[in-house]
Amino acid sequence: MFNFSANHLFFLSRTEFRSCAVFLFEDHDTQRVYRLYDFTKAQLIQPGVGYCVAGKVNSADKLYLVIESVRLDTKHVRRSTVPDPADGAGGLPLP
Repeated sequence: MFNFSANHLFFLSRTEFRSCAVFLFEDHDTQRVYRLYDFTKAQLIQPGVGYCVAGKVNSADKLYLVIESVRLDTKHVRRSTVPDPADGAGGLPLP
C-alpha cells in the first residue's frame, strides 16, 4: 500500500454498499474520474464544492483508492456559471 492525495476534486455521485460507500469524483484539471472507497461511511460530501482527498492505495489484485481524509479545497473554488446582472443587482428588493 502507498499514499495518495489529490486536490481540486468535485463530487459526482455516491453509492452505498453494505461494506462501504463509493464516491465518484472528477479532477477539474484533468477531467479524470476517480472511484474512492469510504469503509467508515462517515464522509459527508456536498456537490459543487472542491475537495482535497488523501488516503491509501490498496492494490491486491485491483486498485482501490481508500479515503482517509477529506477537506475543502480552499485554493480552487469552482466559479458559478450564472452571469451577474448588468446593473450589479441580484440581492433582495428594497422596501
